[in-house]
Amino acid sequence: MMLNSDQNKIITIDGGHFSDLPGFYDEASLVFMKDTDWKVGTLDGFNDILYGGFGVFENEDEVEITWKESQKSRKDLGLDTTRIFYENKIRQGKPFNVELIQEKLDELLSGNGQTLFEILIEIIESHKNITLILDEYLND
Repeated sequence: MMLNSDQNKIITIDGGHFSDLPGFYDEASLVFMKDTDWKVGTLDGFNDILYGGFGVFENEDEVEITWKESQKSRKDLGLDTTRIFYENKIRQGKPFNVELIQEKLDELLSGNGQTLFEILIEIIESHKNITLILDEYLND
């Protein structure tokens, strides 16, 4: 993590480091939770760490997240991966709300639902102190 000229914390997610949701969680754990024992393992858990206070930034810090190779991630965490994600939750059943997940799957398959990539983007953008930059071709 670095600071830019505005003293914002800069965090980089590298889409080249993963190709599925567990891999994304590993990358998020590495870049957001450095030097802690806690690992990201769910969408809710990812949302929780973005509030700050127990990873690499504090609650009120202005944070800039750059997502390198975001187009790769958009594909990797796209329709097929999201469909499998929902089908696995439906197959597992409890504690998941199977009816709600089936609705999300139906929306996805009809072209109206969000992919995992879009859900992750929405989670990040819901945090007003975080600026997200998607960059396919950003080099170090």
